[in-house]
Amino acid sequence: MVAQGSDSPGDTAASPGDTASRAGRAAAAGTGGVAAKLEKVVIRFAGDSGDGMQLTGDRFTHEAAAFGNDLATQPNFPAEIRAPQGTLPGVSSFQIQIADYDILTAGDQPDVLVAMNPAALKANVEDLPRGATIIVNTDEFTKRTLTKVGYAADPLSDDSLSDFVVHRVPMTSLTLGATESTGVGKKDGQRAKNMFALGLLSWMYGRPIGGTEQFMREKFAAKPDIAEANILAFRAGWNYGETTEAFATTYEVAPAALPAGTYRQITGNTALAYGIVAAGQLAGLPVFLGTYPITPASDILHELSKHKNFGVTTFQAEDEIAGIGAALGASLGGALGVTSTSGPGLALKSETIGLAVMTELPLLIVDVQRGGPSTGLPTKTEQADLLQALYGRNGESPVAILAPRSPADCFAVAVEAARIALTYRTPVLLLSDGSIANGSEPWAIPRVSDLAPIDPAFEADAAEDDSDPYQPYARDPETLARSLAVPGTRGRAHRIGGLEKADGTGNISYDPANHDLMVRLRQAKIDGIEVPDLEVDDPSGNAELLLIGWGSSYGPIGEACRRARRRGVPVAQAHLRHLNPLPANTGEVLSRYRTVVAPEMNGGQLAMLLRARYLVDVQPWTKVAGTAFSAQELVGVIDAALDGSLAELENDKAFAARARATYRTAGGK
Repeated sequence: MVAQGSDSPGDTAASPGDTASRAGRAAAAGTGGVAAKLEKVVIRFAGDSGDGMQLTGDRFTHEAAAFGNDLATQPNFPAEIRAPQGTLPGVSSFQIQIADYDILTAGDQPDVLVAMNPAALKANVEDLPRGATIIVNTDEFTKRTLTKVGYAADPLSDDSLSDFVVHRVPMTSLTLGATESTGVGKKDGQRAKNMFALGLLSWMYGRPIGGTEQFMREKFAAKPDIAEANILAFRAGWNYGETTEAFATTYEVAPAALPAGTYRQITGNTALAYGIVAAGQLAGLPVFLGTYPITPASDILHELSKHKNFGVTTFQAEDEIAGIGAALGASLGGALGVTSTSGPGLALKSETIGLAVMTELPLLIVDVQRGGPSTGLPTKTEQADLLQALYGRNGESPVAILAPRSPADCFAVAVEAARIALTYRTPVLLLSDGSIANGSEPWAIPRVSDLAPIDPAFEADAAEDDSDPYQPYARDPETLARSLAVPGTRGRAHRIGGLEKADGTGNISYDPANHDLMVRLRQAKIDGIEVPDLEVDDPSGNAELLLIGWGSSYGPIGEACRRARRRGVPVAQAHLRHLNPLPANTGEVLSRYRTVVAPEMNGGQLAMLLRARYLVDVQPWTKVAGTAFSAQELVGVIDAALDGSLAELENDKAFAARARATYRTAGGK
């Protein structure tokens, strides 16, 4: 969906995050009732993995984007391809925050939970704040389904949900009634209940309906009866909200006052794919993706495979090693070589990355990080591959490393990574993660004219009378990048391989002094990559605490700093996009602050690197739960850092204490 931004201010109250309730008319919803104006709302759709929660959330997101809200989303997938129906491991959810002002995260806690069955309720109810709204599909709350997830009694009949506003809606039976006229079977009719839920929520929040109906007709063009069933279910949900007395209030979240431009909603993986396509166009090179499908990176392959018209070739190899080998071969042949993977695949690719370092060929390696080690948590997020990216190869094997901070930022980072790879003749590792890859937000589509061209600077054919031998390892004095000639270029034949190169000629060399020189040259080339200075967000100018992060921690850190500042607590934020080399002013920035904290979804890898490099007491705040930070969690980190108790909390986290207690209770078994 594409929407136009505006520089004009929206109807935003003075304190973003607070709910403003005023008398008004829900014109967009088409109701005659009173609409409560909200600045933001967080909605979570949850159900069985076959209930279509991701599609439901995605459609609500598209309509919010078209309406002009700022938004951020966070899907949550089960790890099993098809867990037993109605079980806790099979719960799938999709959370979206929409707002009339600039937001940074998908929200800490849902204001509204749509629970399609008892498993969805049980898996998510603990995340709800007191007073939240729960909309449940009562048709699924049977004795069998309740027992399956461990409910001794029906939570809809006792007082266990008394802290919440609960709406009991028989979605399945209402959907079957709505779809009966289409002639579809009972099974297909039941599958449309997610559209009933979408229709009800669209009515509640004044979302337009035309886009969703058109989407359904296009999606099921080959099965018009299924399309009609979904549309009728969607309308039934809308009409249920319109006619029932259970929902007395609708809600209105006004469009956000975004900078002028053309926007579309985009996920991180899609933005990465678009950035790779754009980089190929800017460099005038074909793009070759050699890859092996792996969660959560597979959508990059899926998206790039759609763009053959832009000179993109996608190759699904038999394994990770073959994928990167093909990509490196494509780079040697004059293409922009790309491979995509996650942490386990990155480990398998390490030898070929080392070969790319030795041959000094441009190569883009996208690592969409997930929980580890080994197969770990395939559908959950983590930031634990930083040290692997830096050092996970034999020998001194330096590469450039970048990390996007959000889904929309993936486009610019992909272009920058390709620019570095081609300019400096080096592999570049791009560290995304599951939270960024699957999350979405509005993306301001850039003007093509604003994107600087990339010069691959390949060697041209030698002159007919050129008798000087080609020097493939002659270097540019500014970048230290070696000369690069595509095989077949006249007069530029040369040897290439994994053995050490002689300076200049590129011949095989075992000379100790030459090896020492080449190792230091390769490191100096990476160290000399031009990187913009680290920017600091410190509105007060007198903060004593700095939160520094990288990757997807940007949103939670930024929102936590906003909340702290609204309470009068001065705090600064800095975020690293370039992780190798680090910005030249990083040490100076760190030394300005009495306390520096690095929140990371790992065991403290960035904190360790910064402490070692700059001898600054960077305190880690770590999380390895497979989930992103919440902003409120980091508000607590800010308070603890300022009162001096952060180290104690970090070293004695509740989960660690519980684990030790469990171990001792079991007699050490």
